[in-house]
Amino acid sequence: MILVVDVGNTHTVLGLFQERVLRENWRVATHFSRTDDEYGMMLHNLFSFSKIRADDVRGMIISCVVPPMLKVMVGMAQKYLGLKPLVVGPGVKTGLPILLDNPREVGADRVVNSVAAYSHYRQSLIVIDFGTATTFDCISSRGEYLGGVIAPGLQISMEALFQKASKLPRVELLRPPRVLGRNTVHSMQSGIVYGYMSLVEGLVARLSEELDSKPLVIATGGLASLIARETEVIDHVDELLTLKGLLHLYELNHPADQRRS
Repeated sequence: MILVVDVGNTHTVLGLFQERVLRENWRVATHFSRTDDEYGMMLHNLFSFSKIRADDVRGMIISCVVPPMLKVMVGMAQKYLGLKPLVVGPGVKTGLPILLDNPREVGADRVVNSVAAYSHYRQSLIVIDFGTATTFDCISSRGEYLGGVIAPGLQISMEALFQKASKLPRVELLRPPRVLGRNTVHSMQSGIVYGYMSLVEGLVARLSEELDSKPLVIATGGLASLIARETEVIDHVDELLTLKGLLHLYELNHPADQRRS
């Protein structure tokens, strides 16, 4: 089995693939203060619940956008799995030319999502990831990473309203009954959900004008389904896109058997 790990600012998502089939996947909070031992114990508990042995894992790949966490995850892999994981970054084969002023600036998760989407659809794409930040990544019909857009995430926007406006409450991220809010809670929910829907539609329209052909729009991330239900510009939702991309990159790089003797 291959263990794939995507470390984000808010959540860390893990998946176990067996013969290219996703056997298990888990989403846990990213805690900067946890040690490699604590993550090792957490992984042990997850494996035990799913009746998986550590010896069954023959390879591992990590995508990480939180620099302090990378050393922790690599240490956990070496100590508890006996593996030297492949880390998504400079030097890793992606098959996706990155046409940026500084290719090293692009986040590992954005590269992984783009690789996963293009390897499956093989056409011009906009990949939207609704995470801590909401990112829009554009891929040409020739499979080139062209760049994209970074916007504040839905949760960040909600928390900013609560923290910076003293009379506004913290509200649940739900679709309100109508756009025209008749109380404070519904007004805030409308501004976030419908305002975000308009942001997505507007950026997709503007980005589409700059691409070489009409793009397919793929959404991923924990909140993708919420927005996708409210707009017709999103063609497909794939909440496991990043995990699939990590497996694709692992196979593309043909690492040797990584288990240490």
